[in-house]
Amino acid sequence: MRFAILSDIHSNLEALEAVLADARAQGCTNFVCLGDVVGYNANPKECLKIIQDLECPVVKGNHDEQVSIVRSTEGFNELAEEAIDWTRAQLSADEKAWLADLRLTRQVRDFTIVHATLDTPGQWGYVFNDLDAIASFTYQHTSLCFFGHTHWPTAFVREDNVRRIAVGQIILSPGKRYFINPGSIGQPRDRDWRAAYCILHTDRLVVEERRVKYDLETAQRKIRAAGLPDRLADRLAVGR
Repeated sequence: MRFAILSDIHSNLEALEAVLADARAQGCTNFVCLGDVVGYNANPKECLKIIQDLECPVVKGNHDEQVSIVRSTEGFNELAEEAIDWTRAQLSADEKAWLADLRLTRQVRDFTIVHATLDTPGQWGYVFNDLDAIASFTYQHTSLCFFGHTHWPTAFVREDNVRRIAVGQIILSPGKRYFINPGSIGQPRDRDWRAAYCILHTDRLVVEERRVKYDLETAQRKIRAAGLPDRLADRLAVGR
């Protein structure tokens, strides 16, 4: 069985469609979503509908939470806040309710999914280094957990200590715990503009990083046509 691990779609329809096409070409029959379906880009309704139609396990991201309430409670930067306000106006009450009802963590088969951290998932902390990861490992009760939020593909492994490793292709070893970020589909920030996701090969116990080209120019054009800030379109091309 192969799971496509999707995260931080952020309303980028072109990137999501390209990733799903690649995942299916790679033999993926199962999907999970680590949150932030919406925000930043120009197709929140379409991306939300695709994720709903997958009928896959989904956890809530901070942008999902904020667009589902009347006024933001988190200190977003100006770009993010403008996109959140715009997204609220695009979504129906039912769509916002669906996002509001998402859980913060879930166990899928024998692995866990979360958007941010396992220790305080609703506080939307970031995991960038070993010290950040230690707190989540304390609350990780499965050998494997996938997280998002940072928009950087990265992984941490815990055995005698905690260390950061490249994603690439990780062979999961018994007795070790793994905390893995597949990167962002809709707004990568690791200086690679291509959409990022991971495949979990359950039969071989391997996690594989994937990068997928998509119709970047169309995604950028839609952002500008929607009246969203030009900087949101520009950053897609540089992966920042």
